[in-house]
Amino acid sequence: MLEFYDFITYSFFAIQIGHTFFPTGSEYGSLMLSLATFGAGFVTRPIGGIVLGIYSDRIGRRPAMLLSFALMGAAILTIALTPSYRVIGVAAPIIVIAARMVQGFALGGEVGPTTAYLLEIAPPEHRALVVAWQPASQEIAATAGALVGVILSTTMAPEMLDSYGWRVAFLIGAVCLPFGLWMRRTLPETISHADAGVAAKERSPGHLSQARRHLGVIALALMILASGTISTYVTQYMTTYAQNTLHVSSTLAFAVSLVSNGIQFVGALVGGWLADRLGRKPIMIWPQLATLLLTYPTFLWIVHAPGALSLLIGFGVLSIIGSLPFTAFYATFTEALPQNIRGGVFATVYAVAIASFGGTAQLVVTWLLHVTGNPLAPAWYLLLAAIVGLVAMSLMPETAPVKKRQGLA
Repeated sequence: MLEFYDFITYSFFAIQIGHTFFPTGSEYGSLMLSLATFGAGFVTRPIGGIVLGIYSDRIGRRPAMLLSFALMGAAILTIALTPSYRVIGVAAPIIVIAARMVQGFALGGEVGPTTAYLLEIAPPEHRALVVAWQPASQEIAATAGALVGVILSTTMAPEMLDSYGWRVAFLIGAVCLPFGLWMRRTLPETISHADAGVAAKERSPGHLSQARRHLGVIALALMILASGTISTYVTQYMTTYAQNTLHVSSTLAFAVSLVSNGIQFVGALVGGWLADRLGRKPIMIWPQLATLLLTYPTFLWIVHAPGALSLLIGFGVLSIIGSLPFTAFYATFTEALPQNIRGGVFATVYAVAIASFGGTAQLVVTWLLHVTGNPLAPAWYLLLAAIVGLVAMSLMPETAPVKKRQGLA
């Protein structure tokens, strides 16, 4: 949660960060440069996924998780304390871009080891629920970031938020760093040194060939993660969308993100619980189909009647339904991979999908809104992503424990 808070908070304050580090002659240009820097954090995520993911398979989950957390902490402090463009000139955006790339490397190597770790400590009958805490923790992070945004936008004048208010949000994450490092040092390891040594020997000539045996599942996982990450980062963009396109107050915009992310946290855990009881595939397919059917009508309502009611209820409904299938998927993909390649493959596939689609999602939506002038543009992109995800989910194998499913039958 702490690590994702540090990474996600940037998107909530993209407008203010743009003013600080990327002043241009137009609001659109400043925002696009800020979002491009947000996207720079995704460029290094595949590298972090490969390096730290394989490191977790070879050495252990805990060392990899400690390293990624330490790198994230250094990067968020750098962003929070870097002087503005007006103070140090072009050095300011260069430093911020470099820090975002370090953040991306750290987060790229975070998801694979932590998801593998959760699966490995969980009893088989509760794997989906335990693994669900990985995406659920991301929602806690997004909710915390939105809550900080609501508080700061309510208590600060716009010029104060622009000047230093956004830095407060980053420094709150930095204050939590010692606690996070201490907590991870106390975790029991799930891979013994003997197992790690054997796994390393097995991987020396054949790690890639073993991954090739799972190419079908890996390809489907890429499609599902692409769908999920577009949905996630377009949802996080709603703070900016509500302010720039719908012209609602910044307080309401942050409140929408707060409610949306809070509901997704509940949906993530409910999705994991249902996937343990009913199997993985039903919880992937049916909610994804419902999301596909509800997205466009919801955006029509929001665009034609922008306000607290439409924004909170509309995005709230989409958020809870849309969060159900992806927690079931996390368990499915992790269970489908053998332990000795689980951390590296999951991290790499996740990071590649996120880098390709998460880093560009907000840029694509901003560009679509700019060139079309149509406030429904985000819905078009979400519909395309939902279709791709639904097709891939229908083709994924069922990995829920057989005994559990037979007992339910």
